[in-house]
This record gives sequence, structure tokens and C-alpha cells, in this order.
Amino acid sequence: MKRAVVIGLGIFGHHIARTLFENGFEIIAIDKNKDAIQRIKDYSSKAILADGTDKDVMEEIGIQQDDICIISFGEDLAASTLITLHLKQMKIKNIIVKAPNEEHKLILEKVGATDVIIPEMDVARKVAKSLISPNVMDYIPLSENYIISEIAPPTSFLGKTIRDIGMRARYHIEVIAVRDVLSDNVHMVPPADFIVKDGEVLVVIGKEADISKIK
Repeated sequence: MKRAVVIGLGIFGHHIARTLFENGFEIIAIDKNKDAIQRIKDYSSKAILADGTDKDVMEEIGIQQDDICIISFGEDLAASTLITLHLKQMKIKNIIVKAPNEEHKLILEKVGATDVIIPEMDVARKVAKSLISPNVMDYIPLSENYIISEIAPPTSFLGKTIRDIGMRARYHIEVIAVRDVLSDNVHMVPPADFIVKDGEVLVVIGKEADISKIK
């Protein structure tokens, strides 16, 4: 079983801990606020009332190198930086930190964060993308230009093969999977003669600009 240590149980930290716990993770939740600990106790393997910035406390908890550590302290850069530094000294491999802006992100990366999340920025980008390209349901950036994206096929695609739609020739996009929304069955790497049906979602890879042309 994978184990995650969530330090800081505000709205972001609480929901990260709860979602991971409900999906089979062992969760150690840490906060110095009694109310926060009370709210998370039913959604964690162990809820600890403690100051996450205290290195001695962190070592006593028994955090292991392979644990996923998630730090969520809002705009308290000093606390986030100190905990990140302590975890780095403990040789923790995965240190994910919430930050309020790009400046804080740069500092946290310098002291050892392996991944820094700016939730407001990420949500803003997703909302903007959904307005620009309504068919795009979700996406994962691969590089500056390329993404993997889930798209709801427009009506004009239904009943046609991937070849007839011209996914490669017209849009310069590769369909790497098709997911049935109702059954959640996934057809990996569908052939060119695969017929797109209502109730299916296309998982594609390509340039963001090309995928945005699908309407």
C-alpha cells in the first residue's frame, strides 16, 4: 500500500488527504490545529496533532524515504520552506508542495521540492482551456507544445472511422485510446478503421494548437 504524509490540513491539504485515503492510500495527516485533525481523523490512517516545522517531531513520526510527502501551508513560505528542507535532509524522494505563486515555487524548488503546485493557476488554466476548446475534457502537458488530452468527439465524428475523420492527416493528432463512458472500458491504440460512437471519449496526443481545432 502506498503511503502519503500530508502536512497542513487546510482546504487543499484536507481534500488531498481524503481523496488519497478513499483511493487506498495509507495517510498520515499532520497539523497543529485541533479542529483540522478532528475533521481528517475519519479519512486518515493516523491523524497527528503536531507542528510540522519541528524536525524532531517529523523524525519521530517515522517518515520513510519512499513516502509521498505533501506540504500545504497556503502563503506561509517560511513554514513550507523549512519543512521542505527538513524532508530533503531526511532523503525523502517525493516532496510535493503547494505554493501561492511562481516566486515561491522557485524558492521551494531550490531547497528540494520535487514538485510544486500552484492550485489557483492550474484551475485558471483548465477553466480557460474549457472555454477555448469546449470538447477538451482534461489534459496532461508533456512539453511546451504537446499534450495528452481527453476529448468528447463532436457530433460530426460519430459513426465515422478514425481514418475518415482524418485525425492524423487533417488534425495531425494520434488517438492512443478510446474510453467508453458508461462501462469505463478502454480500447488501447484503436486501428484506423475504428468507428467512433456516441458515449465514447477519445484520448489523443498532439500539439495543443491542433487539438484546440476540434470543435
